[in-house]
Amino acid sequence: MAAGRLTYEERRRIAEGLAAGLAYAEIARRLGRSTSTIVREVARNGGHHRYRANQAEQATRWRARRRPVPHAADLTAGPIAHPAASGGEPESVREFEERFAAMMTGTGIPAMMARVLVCLFAADTGGATAAELVARLRVSPASVSKAVGWLGERGLITRERRGRRERYLIDDHVWYQAWLASLHGMVLWARFTQQGAQLYGEGSPAGARLHTAGQFFRHLHRDMSQSAEHWRHTLAT
Repeated sequence: MAAGRLTYEERRRIAEGLAAGLAYAEIARRLGRSTSTIVREVARNGGHHRYRANQAEQATRWRARRRPVPHAADLTAGPIAHPAASGGEPESVREFEERFAAMMTGTGIPAMMARVLVCLFAADTGGATAAELVARLRVSPASVSKAVGWLGERGLITRERRGRRERYLIDDHVWYQAWLASLHGMVLWARFTQQGAQLYGEGSPAGARLHTAGQFFRHLHRDMSQSAEHWRHTLAT
């Protein structure tokens, strides 16, 4: 099985394989690479639907130039507690995490945000500092900062300060919190589409279109609110 960095020719064949609908395992077999290598390559460079060989090649070269040297404080932070340390197989765990991140990317979560989210899911404590995430993911502090900001805005993670350090956490209620955050988005969509319908007039094509959109978001908000309330009662029992 081949080792070392992927070449541009291999990236081009990965892109062709994805376009042809091939599974990651089949692409890996044709290239003589491990499936985890292909999953990681795709997840880091836009995901299944956005992967492009040219862009992946350029991004890899950029990362190689910008890869940070760990700060002394980061080296003493210690590794994130990981399932593999509790008896799991390291290779199978890594492969699962890469496939998990690729799945998230394929459903709309940006690649860096997906990697951070998976890292927190896989940590035994459900949390990590920025320094720990930088060391574990081998990315720049700026990338981690942007990712945790994006995840925090959507209610997917919370912050906890311990002395001078800030930890980013994910808990069992994360999807309930994220659901509530998305409810706010539904309210905004309903409000603005209704305002647009009134502005253009419901008798016009634009007004009618906006009115229909407003009805959709109002009904969606109602159904999502009922589901969230049902889940809250389920958690309380």
